[in-house]
This record gives sequence, C-alpha cells and structure tokens, in this order.
Amino acid sequence: MDDLRFIRRTMEHGASFTAVPGWGGLAMGVSALAAAGFASTRATPDGWLLVWVVEAAVAVVIGAVAIHRKARRADLPVFSGAGRKFVLSFLPPALVGVALTGALWREGAVQLLPAAWLLTYGAAVVTAGTFSVRIIPVMGICFMALGGLALLLPSLPGDLWMALGFGGLQIGFGAVIARRHGG
Repeated sequence: MDDLRFIRRTMEHGASFTAVPGWGGLAMGVSALAAAGFASTRATPDGWLLVWVVEAAVAVVIGAVAIHRKARRADLPVFSGAGRKFVLSFLPPALVGVALTGALWREGAVQLLPAAWLLTYGAAVVTAGTFSVRIIPVMGICFMALGGLALLLPSLPGDLWMALGFGGLQIGFGAVIARRHGG
C-alpha cells in the first residue's frame, strides 16, 4: 500500500495540470469584450476602474467554475500535485497586479493600468503554465507582449488594449485549448 501511495504521489508531482478550461477562457474573453465596451462609456476614471474590477471578479468566477468542472470530468485533483503548483505559481504575479493597481490608481496613472494588468496577468499565466500544457505559457507570453506594446503606445485607448488582450487573446487561446485539450 505504501508503494502505491508513493507511485501516486510521484505521478501527481510530475504530471501537467491539464484542467485549464478552453471554454471557460472563451467565456472570460467574451465578458471582457463586453466590459471593454461598457468601460469605454464611463465618464470618470472611478467608473472605468469599477467596470474592470467587476469584470476581474466575473472572470475569476468563470475561470474557477470552469477549472472545477473540467478537473472533475477528468478526475483530476485541483489542489494537489500539478494543480496546486499551477495555482501557487499563478497567485504571486496576480497579487502583484493587485498591488500595482492600487499604487498606480493612487498616483493618478490610470493610463498605465491596462499595460500593468496585461503584463502581470501574462506573467501569472507564464509561471503557472510551466505546470500545464505547452500552449499556456505561450498565451502568457502573448499577453506580456501586448502589455509591452501598451506601454510603448500609451496614446491608444486603454480599453482597446483590454479588448485585444483579455477579449481577443483569451477567446483565441480558449478556442485552441478547447479544441486541442478537451474543453
């Protein structure tokens, strides 16, 4: 029995986390496109930020539910082995994004928020993706590249960058993940 536990533990620690949800990512992208349209009509920076904070909460719920469903269908544990490593690798860059949001907001640098969010989300996806299928870190790199462009071209509207990244990239990669990796 001890040998079986050892084998199972070894396999869990060496496996890839394959419960990254393509359909969930696609749904997150659609909600981001709606948020970009709505945020672009806000008259104040406070209203704009509120739209994106609500969208982030919606995306977290969509992602968590989709991961849970896909993991349950595949009989994969989410919070052990590769799943735990995936989550623990995603959180630090994501929390940096939260901290940067507060600091940039306090300093009145609202125009830098889309770039900061794209960069930190991309970093979170790259680091977590080391414990997942190959396309996940590629997606993170694309988010980081888009965030870098947003820093270089600050004259373009922030909602455009948000729509391209959290809408377009999320939908595109979500569709590929759904097709190649079972939903």
